[in-house]
Amino acid sequence: MKTFTRHKVATAIAILFHAIGLAGILFCDKKLFASLTPYHLLLMSALLFYTQQKISLHFILFFIACTVIGFALEYAGTSTGILFGNYTYGHTLGKKFKEVPLIIGLNWFIIIYCNSIAAHTIYRKLIGRLGMANAPVKKWMRNFSLIFDASLLAVVFDFFMEPAAVKLGFWEWHNGNIPIYNYTCWFLISFLLTAIFQFLAIDKHNKFAVHLLLIQLMFFLILRTFL
Repeated sequence: MKTFTRHKVATAIAILFHAIGLAGILFCDKKLFASLTPYHLLLMSALLFYTQQKISLHFILFFIACTVIGFALEYAGTSTGILFGNYTYGHTLGKKFKEVPLIIGLNWFIIIYCNSIAAHTIYRKLIGRLGMANAPVKKWMRNFSLIFDASLLAVVFDFFMEPAAVKLGFWEWHNGNIPIYNYTCWFLISFLLTAIFQFLAIDKHNKFAVHLLLIQLMFFLILRTFL
């Protein structure tokens, strides 16, 4: 199947499942539909693999890095409160190990991958429109810019996701408020994982990843507004 057709198929599937989930949460059984989140994350991850042009060793290494580091840092966060702040995971995200949902590493992969691809897409389009495709740009400046922008996008995504995630029982903040420190940690961890993405030889073109990011942003924005 041609790459552009894969993107269309994956986007249609993502829109369908997000729409069903949105309708189920808002108008039917919130607890039931929220409990399906782990399966939803598995499906979205599978679609990202399906639309990735080349599943290289470096892509697999990036996937492993996101899932393992993401889980480890979440464990450190819930155990010590040093990262993110004082929070506890609920039961919505499924089975846990050491009080951390096993699926959480997959969520880090989806977020970091989609935002990294989005940063590259924006950079290419901006450079193209400004007619600077052949302009001399120092490699370290380009890399830093892409890593910084992708990390910033990840923080923006978390800002939209957090209130809805709490209402859905994904996790709970001990003082009831989302600390600013959470977003600081999100940026630093995203910077680390995005740097891994940037320096590995991964094909950085995936239209579906950008579509999925926009779909998820709209999903959480609607939940944040009406839930």
